Amino acid sequence: MTNIGTMSEDNDIIEVAGSDTSAPAKPKPNKRITVLDQLKEEIGREVTRPDIEMPVPERKGVTVRFSPNITNDQLKAWRRNSTNRKTEELDSIKFSCYVVGQTVTGIYFNDELVLDDEGNAITFASPVVMEMTGTERPLPDAIRAFYAIDPHLESTALKILDYAGYGDDLETEDPTKG
Repeated sequence: MTNIGTMSEDNDIIEVAGSDTSAPAKPKPNKRITVLDQLKEEIGREVTRPDIEMPVPERKGVTVRFSPNITNDQLKAWRRNSTNRKTEELDSIKFSCYVVGQTVTGIYFNDELVLDDEGNAITFASPVVMEMTGTERPLPDAIRAFYAIDPHLESTALKILDYAGYGDDLETEDPTKG
C-alpha cells in the first residue's frame, strides 16, 4: 500500500493516510527559544560601528573615511602621547592628529578612493601623502598640512569620537515606571 502524507516545513510527516506498516512519527521536540537564549545570541554578536566619511572643508572634492571603532585603551594612549610631560597639558592638535591618523581607512577625491601605485588605499602615513604635503612625518605634520586649518582638524577628531560613542548621552529608564 502506498503511504500518502503531508510534510511539515521541517520535513517531518504530520499525517499519513493508508499506512499499515510504519510506526507513528515521533513528534518533534518543541524547542522554545527563551529570553536567555536570545540574550546569549545578542551578547555573542560582534559589535562594530560603520565607517564614516567626512569632507575636508578647505579641500574641494576631498573626503576622508574613518573607522569610529575606538577602544578605551587606544584613547588613553593617544591622550598620554599628546600630553606635555612637563606641564601635564594636553596638546589638542596633537591629540586630534592621533584620532584622525589612527582611524583613517581611506581618502577619496571626487567620490573615488585614492590608491597608491600598488593598489593600496592611501592614508596619512603613505609616502605619497607626505610627498604631496611636503612633510616627513605623518603625525602631526602631514595631517596638519592635509587639513590646512587646525579648527577643522579638531572638529573632525571630535566628530569621530562622537560617532565612536564617546559623546553618547545614554537614556535611562524611568524608575517610577512600573
